[in-house]
Amino acid sequence: MLAKEELILIVYFIVVLLLLTTFGIVFFITFQKRKNKLIHEKFEAEKRFEQELTQSKLEIQEQTLKNVGWELHDNIGQLLSVANMQLNILSGKTAEPEKSAIAEIKEVVANSLQEVRALSKSLNNEMVQYAGLEASVKNELLRFKRLNILETEFHISGESIQVPQKDAIILFRILQEFCSNAMKHSKAKKLEVSFVYTPDTLKIQASDNGTGFNIEEIQKSSGLLNMESRAELIQADFSLKSSETMGTSLYLHYPIRK
Repeated sequence: MLAKEELILIVYFIVVLLLLTTFGIVFFITFQKRKNKLIHEKFEAEKRFEQELTQSKLEIQEQTLKNVGWELHDNIGQLLSVANMQLNILSGKTAEPEKSAIAEIKEVVANSLQEVRALSKSLNNEMVQYAGLEASVKNELLRFKRLNILETEFHISGESIQVPQKDAIILFRILQEFCSNAMKHSKAKKLEVSFVYTPDTLKIQASDNGTGFNIEEIQKSSGLLNMESRAELIQADFSLKSSETMGTSLYLHYPIRK
């Protein structure tokens, strides 16, 4: 009889132990899920905050560039136009020997006016919206070529697809940043840009033949971080490769939104 009671106690003890163990496991799993959920929510909140902060910075930059573009077009452009008209008036009152010198000055002013207007367009995001990504990139490369800054080439393959306006502006600014670096730092003589359209992706490559650099040493530069943060904002894969002998290449894989 005693052995039977001991056996029942042992069974009860085992059952209680199993229940406690099960409760502990369930509690631990629930706790871990809750903890992971909180971590995930915190990560998502931080990510949204970073994206909103980046978006705000980009909007401020775009507005600043737009204002500079307006100033160039309205103020500097008007001054150059007035200077050109005054040169026309002066040319009519000047003797023949001096007219050739005035004509040369007029040509310089006219070329300056053309470049100021072209630069104002490239700074104004509304121009990118109206013209589209391809036309804006083409105009920017032609501007560099016209100024004898860089020899440029632009290649397009595949069936062109209209990129949403906001994304087009971001892609254009990334390429603009790359071109600016090619002019200022790499001493490049040639710049090539290619667009390859696939059903799901727009692959963009920009390459210069200038002096490369060590990627690790420039990893935290403001220009590179700016390009990376812009690309991340539109879920585009971004990579940059550089060597002292092969120049620098930019690769962007932009997911085409159906």
